[in-house]
Amino acid sequence: MFSFKWCHLLIIFHVLVATPMSSLTNSSDQLSTKFLDIAKKPEVFDWMVKIRRKIHENPELGYEEFETSKLIRVELDKLGIPYKHPVAVTGVVGFIGTGSSPFVAIRADMDALPIQERVEWEHKSKVPGKMHACGHDAHVAMLLGAAKILKQHENEIQGTIVLVFQPAEEGGGGAKKIVDSGALKNVTAIFGLHVVPEIPVGEVASRSGPLMAGSGVFEAIISGKGGHAAIPQLSIDPVLVASHVIISLQDLVSREADPLEPQVVTVSKFQGGGAFNVIPDYVTIGGTFRAFSREGLKHLKQRIEQVIIDQAAVQRCNASVNFHDEDKPLYPPTINNGDLHKLFVDVAGNLLGMDKVSADNPPVMAAEDFAFYQVVIPGYFFRLGVEYDSSEPPQSLHTPYLKINEDALPYGAALHASLATTYLIKYQQDVAKVVGEYHDKL
Repeated sequence: MFSFKWCHLLIIFHVLVATPMSSLTNSSDQLSTKFLDIAKKPEVFDWMVKIRRKIHENPELGYEEFETSKLIRVELDKLGIPYKHPVAVTGVVGFIGTGSSPFVAIRADMDALPIQERVEWEHKSKVPGKMHACGHDAHVAMLLGAAKILKQHENEIQGTIVLVFQPAEEGGGGAKKIVDSGALKNVTAIFGLHVVPEIPVGEVASRSGPLMAGSGVFEAIISGKGGHAAIPQLSIDPVLVASHVIISLQDLVSREADPLEPQVVTVSKFQGGGAFNVIPDYVTIGGTFRAFSREGLKHLKQRIEQVIIDQAAVQRCNASVNFHDEDKPLYPPTINNGDLHKLFVDVAGNLLGMDKVSADNPPVMAAEDFAFYQVVIPGYFFRLGVEYDSSEPPQSLHTPYLKINEDALPYGAALHASLATTYLIKYQQDVAKVVGEYHDKL
């Protein structure tokens, strides 16, 4: 049963007593089945493609999505959809429906990555060193596509659908800022998706429970005493000490973690020195740590700091550790709500066919700041196939060679719209059931 607040009962009771449950169920199926057909029509599909390409040509990094945000607001204005802006610096939160309870949210992230695009095509990034290498340009286009479809059927929406255009997913914790802003205070569920180039167009994948790991970053400065490489006894070599630290950090997973609980500690940054015959005064190391539980993340964070500082001290060096909590907050694990998983399987199976729905997709150690929503709201996150060419090896996300099959855009838009509308109907069915049980007890 979907969660709800008792204060919502009075708001929607008058709708329930006048509407048979069979009518609610039928309206859900009817809306869902026609959304994909609408999304594939040229006036919607071509419009989404145009938006996606314009955003792709003009990528903006986290909290710098000013032009992307402006484009979104212009399109929402044309559609007659009210919105709040700015939310979380550049974010936009729109509203479709009655303006009253229940509220459900659908989300797209807007930010690009500091990557130089290597794909040669007409709509290649025009900004040197920046690229939509994670598909967020497609995410925005699909959410706007869903908004266009939903606006056309606004009189059939039984509640309010909240459109969340979020900044800074790539390490900046934009979702946390959206939550902290209070923009979602009445929302009882939220859905999000991510494009995946390894999955064919028209197919989706997800699972109930843990889907993606939580993550954090660390950076440490290990200070010794520099000197000539030919007389190391007069120096305290921070390079050697950092090497010991890196080996010791790997023991946190191999010797301290439960073998049945996946964890990762990766040192991906090692900087220091510059000359072949000079021992530097200090070196900098940094990396990421990941786990599928918040407790596991906290333990890793604590032990990483202890290991670095104490290991350095044993070998006569000083060390300081920075977890960049202010600009790169600790991401919780992405854990899908079980009831929303059932709804997702029903909706996706109805739209695409059950053979196109992978309902037990293996979890991955990548992180996603959608998890910040799931900490405070029941949430569901799924993967959408955007395979470009099945005859070629797929280029993964976060690479300069990423290509997205734009034929996938209608599927994302239709799923967004269908999940939101179906949730509102199912929510009211659950409330009606509780009202009936309460009435029977009286």
